[in-house]
Amino acid sequence: MRLAVVLRRVVLFISAVMLAVSSYADLTIEITEGVDNPTKIAIVPFEHRGKPLGADLAGIIAADLARTGQFEVLPRAGMLGLPRSEEEVFYRDWRSLGVEYLLIGRTSLQNQRLELAFDLFDVHRQQRVLGQRHANTVLELRALAHGVSDSVYEKLTGIEGVFATRMAYVSVNGDPASGRSHRLIVADADGARPREILKSDEPILSPDWSPDGRHIAYVSFETNRPAIYRQEIASGIRQQLTAFRGLNGAPAWSPDGRRMAMVLSRDGNPEIYVMDLATKKLTRITNHYAIDTEPDWTPDGLSLVFTSDRGGKPQIYQVALDSGAVKRLTHRGSYNAAAQVLADGKSMVMVHRDNGAYHIAWQEFATERLIVLTRSDLDESPSIAPNGSMLLFATKYKQRGVLAAVALDGGFKYRLPSPNSDVQEPAWSPKM
Repeated sequence: MRLAVVLRRVVLFISAVMLAVSSYADLTIEITEGVDNPTKIAIVPFEHRGKPLGADLAGIIAADLARTGQFEVLPRAGMLGLPRSEEEVFYRDWRSLGVEYLLIGRTSLQNQRLELAFDLFDVHRQQRVLGQRHANTVLELRALAHGVSDSVYEKLTGIEGVFATRMAYVSVNGDPASGRSHRLIVADADGARPREILKSDEPILSPDWSPDGRHIAYVSFETNRPAIYRQEIASGIRQQLTAFRGLNGAPAWSPDGRRMAMVLSRDGNPEIYVMDLATKKLTRITNHYAIDTEPDWTPDGLSLVFTSDRGGKPQIYQVALDSGAVKRLTHRGSYNAAAQVLADGKSMVMVHRDNGAYHIAWQEFATERLIVLTRSDLDESPSIAPNGSMLLFATKYKQRGVLAAVALDGGFKYRLPSPNSDVQEPAWSPKM
């Protein structure tokens, strides 16, 4: 099937699903580029017993899988049957529709306890390849559906799913003349269930998740100068970590969650520091007359990558925490910044200037091989999914700030615009 036809069907399908959940979402999904030869899957509406759920779990799962670009979901109108059990599955019917995999499920709701069972079938081999049973409260319907999506995705691709993860971002309303309102939002990875974490008339920047997903760090200007805070998401309890004169910015949790890298100008020049979160003891990591900023940890916790203009233009450097030895990582282009290291420790993504425009690029450490992943005009703030397959970034579209996502191979892209505000500063959560 031609790519354009596949992509059009995926867009139409997701549009229908997102209309059903629009009351939950601040962001909506617009697929902008698909992939060739996606796996064709049919997801039958789940049989349900008990009180109505108020949510289409099969539709949420279908939207999750379609959003990866690796699956073409068969529209329900094209289904020849709605099987509820393996005995009702007629493989010949699904094979005639070109379906490769079939997902069916059953749910029941009693006393606020939801039980879900699902089965995944390989249509060509005519056998069940996955079957699971789950239970959860009715308040966690979407989380339960995302968990099913994760299981199916990992079974069919061999890659851990990230549908049950979350994202943080900053939503900005108003205009500079009349005043702007800034909100720090946490939402599901598909933009649903947005929750306001902080609201301020002053800017909020640089959200970063703790490794356990329970806390978030950010920069707030609410005291009329930048300060770093950490906040427990469930309770809302927060703590101000820094209040030094000058710059307090770019917080980054260590892989073990015990330390936080940050940028401070307390000694007159922006430098990288590391704070022990238990004792609040600060250790200065860089010492240079240039501007050092935007730290990120390597997965082993032994070094940091950061942006510095010590070579004349912003480039990415790495510093070993034990010795303080610094080496330059980027040499292509006059501007590279905001690096994020992938979980394998072998590569990173960053903002890369190319022909005067700012794009997101990927670079391998060993070879310095560089691939530009995006081609919009002003791309920034990359944040990697915990499975390393995609990343979120901020960009401009129709004069508005929007979030967008791109596969690390550059083959699939989608936007997450907000109808009511500019959105920026995305941060993808760890696996929840």
